[in-house]
Amino acid sequence: MAEKKGSDYTESQIQVLEGLEAVRRRPGMYIGSTGTRGLHHLVYEIVDNSIDEALAGVCDRIEVTLYRDGRVGVRDNGRGIPIGVHPKVGIPTLEVVLTILHAGGKFGGGGYKVSGGLHGVGLSVVNALSEELEAYDRYGGGLYHQRYQRGKPVTALTRLEDTTETGFEVIFRPDREIFEDLTFQFETLANRLREQAFLNAGVYLSLTEEATGRSVRFLYRGGVESFVQYLNLSREVLHDRPIAFSVQREGVVVEAALQYNDSYVETLYTFANTIRTLEGGTHEAGFKAALTRVCNDFARKLGLLKDSDANLMGEDVREGLTAILSVKLPEPQFEGQTKTKLGNSEVRSLVELVVAEQLTSYFEDTPAVAKRILEKAVAAARAREAARRARELTRRKSALESASLPGKLTDCASKDPAESELYLVEGDSAGGSAKQGRDRRFQAILPLRGKILNVERARMDKILANEEIRAMITAIGTSIGEDFDLSRARYHRIVIMTDADVDGSHIRTLLLTFFYRYMTPLIEAGYVYIAQPPLYRVRKGKQERYLYDDAALDRLLEEWGRDKDVEVQRYKGLGEMDAEQLWETTMNPETRTLLRVELEDAVAADWIFTVLMGEKVESRRDFIQENAHQVRNLDTVG
Repeated sequence: MAEKKGSDYTESQIQVLEGLEAVRRRPGMYIGSTGTRGLHHLVYEIVDNSIDEALAGVCDRIEVTLYRDGRVGVRDNGRGIPIGVHPKVGIPTLEVVLTILHAGGKFGGGGYKVSGGLHGVGLSVVNALSEELEAYDRYGGGLYHQRYQRGKPVTALTRLEDTTETGFEVIFRPDREIFEDLTFQFETLANRLREQAFLNAGVYLSLTEEATGRSVRFLYRGGVESFVQYLNLSREVLHDRPIAFSVQREGVVVEAALQYNDSYVETLYTFANTIRTLEGGTHEAGFKAALTRVCNDFARKLGLLKDSDANLMGEDVREGLTAILSVKLPEPQFEGQTKTKLGNSEVRSLVELVVAEQLTSYFEDTPAVAKRILEKAVAAARAREAARRARELTRRKSALESASLPGKLTDCASKDPAESELYLVEGDSAGGSAKQGRDRRFQAILPLRGKILNVERARMDKILANEEIRAMITAIGTSIGEDFDLSRARYHRIVIMTDADVDGSHIRTLLLTFFYRYMTPLIEAGYVYIAQPPLYRVRKGKQERYLYDDAALDRLLEEWGRDKDVEVQRYKGLGEMDAEQLWETTMNPETRTLLRVELEDAVAADWIFTVLMGEKVESRRDFIQENAHQVRNLDTVG
């Protein structure tokens, strides 16, 4: 009899990972990835612990420092961490928190009434993934210190001096054996700290970068109201002050701020215990239900909707809305360590009740504002119906029925989305070269004529009336907005390929604005890319190089010499390259460079797209002036 397959599988092959070894072996389970996102998540975990102290009312100052040598420090003025020997484990409590998963004051022991660090893994995970970590604990009249390497203590807990201060400080160096890149992005961290300052009124947060001398400080007394005002800085608002309230019911605090603007974009961010709930949850469902119900009630009361008219839908009453919803509750039920969705069923009805009461009261007290908001919602409903008819034209009859695909699309042979690529190419000339140079097995080409519509300034019916946008939607196959379905994507790489000049940059920004506003899941799935065509072709004799920036050109000219034998060609457009050149430099998977578009911070992205593509010229001018020093390639146009 043949031996059964797998019979050599015995109990000796079952591994037991002790201590923090599981974190080092599978870091992605705890921080999401070992890329840039996971690196920054280390800082967020420690800051979140300090925020928990702020939520407990015992901390109002959190300072983050990026040291010149690559280490990061986070210090707060909270209570510190107890240093006595833990009764169950037999080691100092500080060491317990730093070396044992799921150890902390957030499991019903009375340490915290409300916290974001639900699972108690933050400090221990950061310790496990750090090459070295030093803890400074100001607790009980003393300053204590302990040093760790890759999660293991290398010194005993030592009392350094007496102090009247309290608080906890961590200084760590991420482990180069774990992370692909050890470079922290100042703006990414600053955006996160700003968000926490908005959500925790009266708490001071700062970020300092030693190498550059940059420093930012955040302190907002207005809380979520200030948050909404910040998001609407570059928009024309329908009412001067946000509708803002903070109500405590049954041990749950419901904070919200709403302000309408004249755009067609909905901006709603929800939080539970200061943790961003990317996938929403019960609190968001309650908020939306209350908003829709109250708006319908008042639209009929004010005569804006007749008895025969259908009710306004949620998307109608949220057009042009900027809102922040923040709930704080004792026992949050999150889905997974990444905490992206709130699941507490009782929170939905509680939030719905509070929001309905507060909004009803506001509308009754300010009927003129209510009328402006509801007139906009009624107009949105009419546009929605027009958009519904337009959307029908963009739907394909079946997932792969080529007859319904746009005529300008040159599709690929493969029907497997995982290996298929769609190039969105600026202009017919470049489109022609791309069609000739592509690998027809897996690369599809869709040439775009001119600049697409700026979706930041248009309603859905206008968007769907745009021929270029309709062609993209049909080619990609997912539909958009409420009907979006990622599983129907016909390509898992959608590559924006535009000229390396001012017009090309503008077209790229228009396309990114469209994807961010109406096809966000494509970006979140990692399907959107930006091609990097070369800026220069340099020849010397039989040698030929393609270069992608001015710094590379300077280096090569220094190497080759700046003489007449060196020929430098500056590419202004993709159309200047023949099919073979375009393939070799920009489309060949073996030699090309693609930048994947990632959504690291939705709040920051929302703000930037509003500034760059919105109506307010002065906001755009200020942004350009502040960031002009960061521009690498700037074309002169006459």
